[in-house]
Amino acid sequence: MSPRQTSPATAGPGHALIDITTRPPTVFVEGQGSWLTDESGKCYLDLVQGWAVNSLGHSPPVIAQALARQAGRLLNASPAFHNRPMLDLAQRLVGLSCFDRVWFGSSGSEVNEAALKLARRWGRRMRGGAHEVIAFDSAFHGRTLAMMSASGKPGWDSLFAPMPTGFAKARYNDITSVERAITPASVAVMIELVQGEAGVNLADPGFVRELRALTTERQLLLIADEVQTGIGRCGEAFAYELFGIEPDVMTLTKGIGGGVPLAALLCKESFNCFEPGDQGGTYGGNPLMAAVGLAVVDTVCQPVFLAQVRQRAAFLARGLQAIVHEHGLVAERGVGLLRALALPGDTAAQVVAAARELQPTGLLLNAPRPHLLRLMPALTITEAEIGQALALLRQALRVV
Repeated sequence: MSPRQTSPATAGPGHALIDITTRPPTVFVEGQGSWLTDESGKCYLDLVQGWAVNSLGHSPPVIAQALARQAGRLLNASPAFHNRPMLDLAQRLVGLSCFDRVWFGSSGSEVNEAALKLARRWGRRMRGGAHEVIAFDSAFHGRTLAMMSASGKPGWDSLFAPMPTGFAKARYNDITSVERAITPASVAVMIELVQGEAGVNLADPGFVRELRALTTERQLLLIADEVQTGIGRCGEAFAYELFGIEPDVMTLTKGIGGGVPLAALLCKESFNCFEPGDQGGTYGGNPLMAAVGLAVVDTVCQPVFLAQVRQRAAFLARGLQAIVHEHGLVAERGVGLLRALALPGDTAAQVVAAARELQPTGLLLNAPRPHLLRLMPALTITEAEIGQALALLRQALRVV
């Protein structure tokens, strides 16, 4: 059989891939810290970092060493058995948080689905079959069918219809709308304390405290989706610490693996209700990823490191606020090293492209909404690199 020829219309670096997003032709070959290098040798200052995944930047020695050590010992003993890195990481997370139990997965969608299953199992056991989960407008919880139904992204409720049911929506920062959404079938409320994909929308601390009180009063689980905010991104180990409350369930991904596929579901003992066979996964808690997670958590969740994140965040926020005034932008907002710039028009995609094409050094940004830029630098970014990023951002804004 002769090889099939690639037509000119499909030629390019990604012609063998299924298109699931619009990618520029740039092909990256190396990364170190806050920097990426493409095949031509051009360098880019990366403020995307895999969508807040690379908490320690690109190719940090601590992750490379953890991978090398563990790869020579044990890769996967099966989730049917204990392994030492999995046990150590679970214990470390329990010690750092308000939770008592941990289950490991590989992605945010996976652990968010697991949180939903845990809530429904608890509802069946303790609440007479209550199963409905209240989520919020503009929320993003993942791309599986159930998590698309839980999310509040416009159009997702019909994109792959028929969609799973059992979800109600409330308005973010509106406790009255949550009260109206509660029915006898309600079992949990699921919230991002910072809505990253929606453009870095922050929950109001007073609303979060009211939500915690309401869910406690109505015997509903409070699930904190910290896929994007957990493990130092907001300047504390977990974002819920900034709000003075304790969730019943929490999910983590992105930053906990520092770039490798690792996720965690955490719950308090009173909600530890899975029975054998309820939940599983071929790669959940495998020693290779768990060893990396332990190295990342031990590095990030140190008081000195977290204090440095807060300092760098304040420095970045001041620089962004200056750009807002200089360029007539709408606002800067965020918490820790998860920040957004609101533009006066729908030009975010153009700014992202202009920043990437700058010469001789490019800047990588993200546009979660047509009028918003999102910045998610490595937690290890230096003040000098922040200053360089701000200078490049000014150039891109001038171009657009």
